[in-house]
Amino acid sequence: MDKVVASAALAVADVPDGASVAVGGFGLSGVPNVLIDALYASGVSGLGVVSNNCGAMNSGLAVLLSAGRISRVTGSYIGGNKEFARQYLGGELELELIPQGTLAERLRAGGAGIPAFYTPAGVGTQVADGGIPWRYDGEGDVALASPAKEVRDFDGTEYVLEHGIRTDFALVRAAKGDRHGNLVFNKSARNFNPLAAMAGRITVAEVEELVEPGGIDPDHVHLPGVFVQRVVVLTPEEAVEKKVEKRTITEREAQD
Repeated sequence: MDKVVASAALAVADVPDGASVAVGGFGLSGVPNVLIDALYASGVSGLGVVSNNCGAMNSGLAVLLSAGRISRVTGSYIGGNKEFARQYLGGELELELIPQGTLAERLRAGGAGIPAFYTPAGVGTQVADGGIPWRYDGEGDVALASPAKEVRDFDGTEYVLEHGIRTDFALVRAAKGDRHGNLVFNKSARNFNPLAAMAGRITVAEVEELVEPGGIDPDHVHLPGVFVQRVVVLTPEEAVEKKVEKRTITEREAQD
């Protein structure tokens, strides 16, 4: 039951080329940077990533993206990542862009053993009708577009069929964890982390603080250890390394 692995490098050593990987985080919050850096150092490539976005400020998944290690992204937000947009529009990267809430539920459903579900999100748009560019040919033309999805009427309202997501691996970050893999996340850093962890067949969690079994009140567990196969304990320096994407401050009023 002791799931602690000696290092991040060992924890991701068996991730092969072409693997699918669900990754937690939102912007710069709750991103498993140490595990992503270890994945980069391993030299793995051709990854299919499932994540809300694909890194920012040259950190997180942007490290793998900039190195050309990612071949496909399933996500909901490109944001200000210019390299992400460049690779997508240039035909270097395949992108399945879907509504954010749908992405969250597809991850949760996959982890819960639910193969598919119906949602009203996207009905009447290309999300349901198909035609969203998944890959360009590098010359501005669409090389591959999303297919149409099944739409059904329930009590007078139309819903589109979406499939649950399962991935080969998942990488997440938690504020606290125990040796059994039970995790606690800190406020907004929880974001997509529990959902990504559920979707992975092998889930690796980097934790800022490790406690012994019983050290977390069962009522305070955000993600049960049944969804986590490996735990990596961060060093104090790694645990406090948290970048700020956009710093906004209020100017002090001039004092008389």
